[in-house]
Amino acid sequence: MADFVKGLLLSIFSQKCYDEYFLNYNFFDVPCFKSTLSKALGIGIIAGSILVKVPQILKILGSKSAEGINVYGVYLELFAITANFSYSYVMNFPFSAWGEGTFLAIQTAIIAALVLHYGGNSLKAATFLAVYVGLVSTLVSGYTPKDVLWSMQAINVPIIVIAKAIQIITNYKNGSTGQLSAVTCALLFGGSIARIFTSIQETGDSIIILTYCVSTATNAALVLQLFWYWNVKTTTTKNKKKKKRT
Repeated sequence: MADFVKGLLLSIFSQKCYDEYFLNYNFFDVPCFKSTLSKALGIGIIAGSILVKVPQILKILGSKSAEGINVYGVYLELFAITANFSYSYVMNFPFSAWGEGTFLAIQTAIIAALVLHYGGNSLKAATFLAVYVGLVSTLVSGYTPKDVLWSMQAINVPIIVIAKAIQIITNYKNGSTGQLSAVTCALLFGGSIARIFTSIQETGDSIIILTYCVSTATNAALVLQLFWYWNVKTTTTKNKKKKKRT
């Protein structure tokens, strides 16, 4: 039992920090505090990412509509997520530093498929999922050169800006955030802020850190739009009410 507990603790603490805390009883070691906080935040982000986009998926399924969600923005976001976790996996960064990418990728791919499906193209949705699974398998197989993965990660910065800008502009033109989930956007914003700290602590990779800084700024813009358009009804709802009256 003692070995099991120790093994569990070592999943959060490094061996050095375990010794400092539980053998030397030094609870004021600053490097260990930062390392442990980063690891705990990483695990928390991964746990939260398992369900972070589920509210968005349920909202689309519940309304049987993906109105207001720009599929090209979703494609670009999916590319950014995929490039990030593929690069991190191949570079052998700690799972706690990038693990949420796997869950975010799955959920984002489902959202893209739903947008296509409710847009009237179910065959395209199924084909998209099949192609995406094949692409991810190739990227993490070890056969894709690291230079290619690094380049994909490097262009994440402009891609994230473009992806979010597409959605932000779509919201502005519609005068509404449509079927965007406030819960999902808020969680992504909070997670990206925490990832700046964990990336500094666990990877030290400047391109990863820059990516999360940009992601935080763009997620903040979407959250601000959600508040701005909070009481605005979607165009579809208004049209339905007009039809009922006539």
